[in-house]
Amino acid sequence: MGVGGFRTGGRPAPAGKRLVAALLTALLAGCGPATAATGGPAPARVAPTGTYAVGVRTFTVDARSVRPLPVTVWYPTRAGAVADGRFPLVVYSHGLHSLPELHAGLTTRWAAAGFVVVAPAYPHTRRGAPRFDRADVRHQPADAWRVVRHLLRLDSRGGDPLAGHLDLTRIAAAGHSAGGFTTAGMFTTGHSARLRAGIVLAGGGMAGSFAGQTAPVLFVHGTHDRIVPMTVGRAAYDRTTGPAAFLSVLGQGHGEYLIPGRPGFDPVLTTTTDFLRWTLYDDPAAGRRLPADATSPGVTAYEDRLAP
Repeated sequence: MGVGGFRTGGRPAPAGKRLVAALLTALLAGCGPATAATGGPAPARVAPTGTYAVGVRTFTVDARSVRPLPVTVWYPTRAGAVADGRFPLVVYSHGLHSLPELHAGLTTRWAAAGFVVVAPAYPHTRRGAPRFDRADVRHQPADAWRVVRHLLRLDSRGGDPLAGHLDLTRIAAAGHSAGGFTTAGMFTTGHSARLRAGIVLAGGGMAGSFAGQTAPVLFVHGTHDRIVPMTVGRAAYDRTTGPAAFLSVLGQGHGEYLIPGRPGFDPVLTTTTDFLRWTLYDDPAAGRRLPADATSPGVTAYEDRLAP
């Protein structure tokens, strides 16, 4: 189990109190506000029914800069091409020693439900980084906004397959572990109104996070998480001033519930997907389903301050 990424195999990364302390010291040290431009295409209003096939592509944002960002994108397809319509965007952030593709069990299912999921591989926290530095997490919210700005340009660029298919007025941020802290760090004072929702998986808050315009935030945390203890997620939940919900995965650790077939995966998938439908498609029925989605006796527990 990696600090910020879940693994289906391989040697576990080190855990323990010193690791948690180092992680929290780095992540809570601070992050300045990051903003994206406003405006864009008309918002989508109807959540898709059924599921799409899923396409995947990769590209690099700012390839010649000091912080190049390889990006993986999963998107809805029909007949081998990008599906008709505009789809809301989910920016997904991986954890320490992880990679976007290690989260595909979740992200591909979100794409199949009608979302474009874009996942950067952060320069100094991804698996195999030439110079690994967990403190660099404080710079990742700004990296995530760079990806959004790149997609704003891409959407208006003639000839790109995704052009005309991105609803960039409706964006959610999501992430696991250090990626959850990155997600929280995108919600700073002055953040763009495009950012409509957040999903923090096994993460917590950064200094200055959950400020400015409020947006619904869903927290998901294993009750036996020894890497980022659930008390850290609870503290972030308690700090939020807007609508928020907390899904506890009973008896689970740092990310096993994000692996298809493992206990907790089904309620986490259903809850996060309906949360995205509610917040990004204005789907009130999806919002009303959240308590039932999230409640699985002996597996999950749920509480919220939402008003779907």
